[in-house]
Amino acid sequence: MKKFIILIILAFSAFTANSQNIQLHYDFGRNLYTDEEATRQKVTVTLEQFKADNWGSWYYFVDVDLSRKETLGAYTEISREINLFKKLPLAAHVEYDGGLGSRNGSYQQAALAGVAYNGNTPNYTATWSLQLLYKRFFKSYDFNTAYNSMQLTGVWGVHFFNRKMSFSGFIDFWRGQKADGHGQLVVLSEPQLWYNFTDHLSLGSEVEISNNFIYNTVNDKTFFVNPTLAVKWNF
Repeated sequence: MKKFIILIILAFSAFTANSQNIQLHYDFGRNLYTDEEATRQKVTVTLEQFKADNWGSWYYFVDVDLSRKETLGAYTEISREINLFKKLPLAAHVEYDGGLGSRNGSYQQAALAGVAYNGNTPNYTATWSLQLLYKRFFKSYDFNTAYNSMQLTGVWGVHFFNRKMSFSGFIDFWRGQKADGHGQLVVLSEPQLWYNFTDHLSLGSEVEISNNFIYNTVNDKTFFVNPTLAVKWNF
């Protein structure tokens, strides 16, 4: 689940060359931070897909945030990786991030390009990716500005108990920009823990851990931990 700009959660938790799932998350953030996150969505639907081919892979996800009265926003990330060598697991990575919101009109769009180092165990019970990316934020609406940035991303997937349990997620570090133009380090991580009842149905949780990521006008708090209760269907 992602709300603004994040890593690409490159879907190495998938075991096949083509994997698609849909997730339904109930978010407890508004209950934990009644002042700072009073308008945070309670329900998010996520559709994601990973597809490998002879050249590399495609990945995308779409987050749709819902309230009782309206769709609050739809955010998407789509990326393409092209393998650079046959024996060295390096890939060129390009990505687009953006979306629409009912309150601000749009999320700030960004384009990313860089390299990824990808790996896995022989039986794919553990997978990982480390990405170093140049990031260009675009001026998406009146009260933000275009600027250059860098992003470091780590992605992991671990499966245990005969694949009955899955622990996956990502962590992002990037240079954000304050309203006064000064830079700041933004950190975002979203680990997920799932119990896989079948090959298709999973129940679990995601925890969004962030610093300097959530837009907070109430006080000077920058660090937030927002857990969810979730169900996932793998197609």
